[in-house]
Amino acid sequence: MDLNTVDEIATPRARREMPAPRTGDAYLAGGTWLFSEPQPGLTRLVDLTGLGWQALLAETDGLTIGATCTIAALAGFEAPAAWRAAPLIGQSCRALLGSFKIWNMATVGGNICMALPAGPMTALGTALRGECVIWCPAGGERRMAVKDFVLGPQRTALAPGEVLRAIKIPAGALRERTSFRQISLSPLGRSGALLIGTLGERGFGLTVTAATRRPVRLDFDTLPDSDALTARLGATYRSRYIMTTCMAARPGGAT
Repeated sequence: MDLNTVDEIATPRARREMPAPRTGDAYLAGGTWLFSEPQPGLTRLVDLTGLGWQALLAETDGLTIGATCTIAALAGFEAPAAWRAAPLIGQSCRALLGSFKIWNMATVGGNICMALPAGPMTALGTALRGECVIWCPAGGERRMAVKDFVLGPQRTALAPGEVLRAIKIPAGALRERTSFRQISLSPLGRSGALLIGTLGERGFGLTVTAATRRPVRLDFDTLPDSDALTARLGATYRSRYIMTTCMAARPGGAT
């Protein structure tokens, strides 16, 4: 869609070239949502793709995902053999249910910053204890957990002028066992409820997205039984729909 109110496109090649934020700005990565509907309040696009952020960096302490990494690049990532949770990456990418055109344009950071309940990159980052690296407009950076970054539908913890730079996944989370369950209202529809279970040295974690306004992560010292899990869900998020879908899709076997 033409954005006919935009009269300037900034294309920084380095952080020092990032323009000072102003009303009417939007940060452009893949643009799959930005160009999908009218944006009457926009007057300037700041194109982040020219900054040349590395898409994926695997190191001994974990995986760094550049915010402009495409879904296609993430789906094609070949993880070290010790990273037992690696299949979860492909499962989460496929939950996006986009065409190959979308996969090659949509970005991990863009999906998280959209803060939609069914955003699978938010689910992935929350389940693997991901940390957002955020550039501050005055310089420097701050960090926060992915689960705290999304505040509600299309609401994030980003302050004006802040930019999501990367998502860091710790190696410990990537070595955990995982289980993935997804329920949709139609065979090829977006997620109605998306659950990810993780089990490792730190205990059991259950991440619930899509059926919640923001990511919900429940942590247990050991693997809970159905009664304990139901009680915790009821205490954390009082919704019959959440409890029903979670128990119907509760993690069984783990990869």
